[in-house]
Amino acid sequence: MDFDLGASILRNQHNYRLRSIYAPVSVVMLVLLWGCRASPPGKAESAIAERYKELAIGGKNVPNPLPDNEQNIHAGAEHFQHHCQICHGLDGQNTGVPFAGSMSPPVANLASKEIQDYTDGQLQWIIANGIRFTGMPAWKDILTTDEMWQMVRYLRHLPPKGSLGTPKIYQETGEAHEHSHTSP
Repeated sequence: MDFDLGASILRNQHNYRLRSIYAPVSVVMLVLLWGCRASPPGKAESAIAERYKELAIGGKNVPNPLPDNEQNIHAGAEHFQHHCQICHGLDGQNTGVPFAGSMSPPVANLASKEIQDYTDGQLQWIIANGIRFTGMPAWKDILTTDEMWQMVRYLRHLPPKGSLGTPKIYQETGEAHEHSHTSP
């Protein structure tokens, strides 16, 4: 009996030590995770990001070598649908993209004045090189230069917001979502 009592006391002391360690560690982890959540950038952060983009984005004086015609616009739309719709939606305006507004910074609406004010050369540069710290990837090793210029032609002729609907990947119904997470 004495042995069982002694073992029980040791277990309780051990459990108390573990709890006294795990409780503060858990609080610290929760605080860190709370601080890591995505939130809209503040004024200073936005100003720094804008200045960085002004300095970093090249191609300002580079003209688009491809003619502005239906063939190039259509080809640009096809490349856009294949590579960009997952973040920018089918229409380039984030239609149906559930996370577009919750990213930090938010996914750019490509029809916005801010984006449309870039020159063709700057848009091609962004497609080729991406924009660091924004989630915009570089496509220079995936797309050809002509494909990127065709995408710029498409960006200048985006359809009306919502007119192309939601990308198929985001059209899953609630019921289909529930079934995809149940085991057979």
